[in-house]
Amino acid sequence: MVKPLIIMPVKDALPVAEQALRAVAASGQTLTVYDDNSTPENAAHLDALCAELGFAIIHISEHTNHPSPNYRWALIEAQRQCIAQKRPLVIIESDVIVRRDTIARLIKAIVPGVGMVAAVTMNEEGQINFPYEYARGLQTDGECHKRLSFCCTLLTHELLQTYDFAQLDPSKNWYDIAISRIARKAGLRNILQISNPVVHIPHSSRPWKQLKYTNPILYYWHKIIHGRDRI
Repeated sequence: MVKPLIIMPVKDALPVAEQALRAVAASGQTLTVYDDNSTPENAAHLDALCAELGFAIIHISEHTNHPSPNYRWALIEAQRQCIAQKRPLVIIESDVIVRRDTIARLIKAIVPGVGMVAAVTMNEEGQINFPYEYARGLQTDGECHKRLSFCCTLLTHELLQTYDFAQLDPSKNWYDIAISRIARKAGLRNILQISNPVVHIPHSSRPWKQLKYTNPILYYWHKIIHGRDRI
């Protein structure tokens, strides 16, 4: 079986992030944690967790003084490794709890012509939740013409070879929509796996984004006036 590079960007929110890390460990996989400017206390706790679980950790603050979020930096670095080692990339966000076979199921979907493969996200009650509400009612895995989130997603080596992530717009914060479009523009299919659910606890690392649901006016004030959450 293909052995992907697995990464997890982490920004504080350690109670949930620790669950996410331990779930990956329970699946028998290893990964690299990208600590995106967590507090010193949380960064130290991440160091200890990674040592316990056998994971690598990169503290992004040691490589750039760009403020969080640093998704672009992590994507560029991960792509560089994947291209050199001829491996696909799996991104698991720190508010996602995978199952033991989640990553194996993503890998099995790699065939020529596929760009991205995503596990559908659900809440703890088993209902499809953000960002895949549009997939409610779907019964089978299949090609997705909407955006795939990076919640738990594989980027094939074929996709990684088509576009240099250093060209991603540095003024943006998030790149799932952009890369979903890049894959389709390259003629690649993006697959959403309804049969491969993961638990998603949205926005644990950036709780202010919960305002989208509780106080949308204040959320868009943050988004527009302060330029946050640029996609």
